[in-house]
Amino acid sequence: MATPYSQDLRERLTAALEAGSSARAAAKRFGISVSAAIRWAQRWRTEGHAEARPMGGDHRSLLKEHRTVVLTLVATQPDLTLKEIRSSLAQQQGIEVGTTTLWRFFSTNKITVKKKPACIRTGPA
Repeated sequence: MATPYSQDLRERLTAALEAGSSARAAAKRFGISVSAAIRWAQRWRTEGHAEARPMGGDHRSLLKEHRTVVLTLVATQPDLTLKEIRSSLAQQQGIEVGTTTLWRFFSTNKITVKKKPACIRTGPA
């Protein structure tokens, strides 16, 4: 995974911008892409700094506060699929989450819900 450029490089680029250099000229001078220099210059003008933004997303569970509701639903109806659990939570509790969110919740809590949709037999049992 790529890492952000150093804060020192960002400060040198903004110092060059303050001195009157263009973003393109500063990019060439410091050996970075023009698009990165332009983004840093825009952030420096609007926010007053060119610091790197946090990497990665928010991986906190949206179901953490609804844990008892989900576990109660699975305990009372253990044969539900993930899609059925998702629609049941949306209809009964107003909890809108994706199927992957449910899967991660069950994986974290070490609960298995391996269900297959009903299918027609093709031959004798």
